[in-house]
Amino acid sequence: MSGEFSLIDKYFSNRQSQRKDVQLSLGDDCAIVQAPEHVRIAISTDTLVAGTHFLQDANPAWVAHKALTANLSDLAAMGATPAWVSLAITMPEPDEEWLKPFCDSFFDLADYFSVQLIGGDTTKGPLSITLTVQGFIPENRALLRSGANPGDWIYVTGTLGDSIAGLDVIIGDAERSKPFALEMEKRHYLTTPRVVAGQALLNIASSCIDISDGLVSDLQHILKRSDVGASIDVSSLPMSSELIDFCDDRDLALQYALTSGEEYELCFTVPEEHKGSIDSALAHIGTEVTCIGQIRPSGTFELLRDGQPVDWALSGFDHFNTTQD
Repeated sequence: MSGEFSLIDKYFSNRQSQRKDVQLSLGDDCAIVQAPEHVRIAISTDTLVAGTHFLQDANPAWVAHKALTANLSDLAAMGATPAWVSLAITMPEPDEEWLKPFCDSFFDLADYFSVQLIGGDTTKGPLSITLTVQGFIPENRALLRSGANPGDWIYVTGTLGDSIAGLDVIIGDAERSKPFALEMEKRHYLTTPRVVAGQALLNIASSCIDISDGLVSDLQHILKRSDVGASIDVSSLPMSSELIDFCDDRDLALQYALTSGEEYELCFTVPEEHKGSIDSALAHIGTEVTCIGQIRPSGTFELLRDGQPVDWALSGFDHFNTTQD
């Protein structure tokens, strides 16, 4: 990209305070970092592509927030403490009007979670953003997908369904006249990574995953890795009042809550003996959690309402079948 180094110097260099564990960051062929003793490093990479994950003319500040949140949410699901991030951007042409709000938003969120940008790349091509984040987990204490057991209780953080409603607004002009349409669109981009909640769950949860592909899809990953089943009470699913007004149909809102992707809330399981610890563990961080069901023996997966099966044909969020032209 013409002017690559001037863009790096102007928008990425010297934007943050140096972490003590970063010996060398931007300006060389590699970054050099030092991990503390008795921790393991968790690493996650995500790519956002214009036309698939965001509109070409989407607010660049919102795009930056969404891109970094997607990675931080993966760390949150493991109970990790974020530390470092690398960022690669491809752009058709240098666009400083786009880069400035993007970088301002990116560094605001990075600074909030004490994440330092330690490297990356800029090059010419279709607009896309790729991030790799790294964080710390105490030895042998990572939250995994493989620890759930029959009898464990299933919880989610926050509310569900807003993100897919926001996507409806983004790709469907007719949806813009619905109540709270603008708020749904905003919530699609400006989700909150549950980093502190993940850390608080380290000694409580038996398994955990972040909701990026929809609750019904992501819960299946826990069930497969743990070799268990699940029973979900759909009437207990947490939803915002704005989503219910937007859908104007409670059943539709519940289906949104079950399938909405890019929520970046946490779905986790808790053994019976730790159930009483949930509220106190999360009270100081202001994160609401809701019990939505229970882990069952392998081979069972049921959606219930008032004890009766719910016959809804549902599928999770598919990043390959979602386009934002």
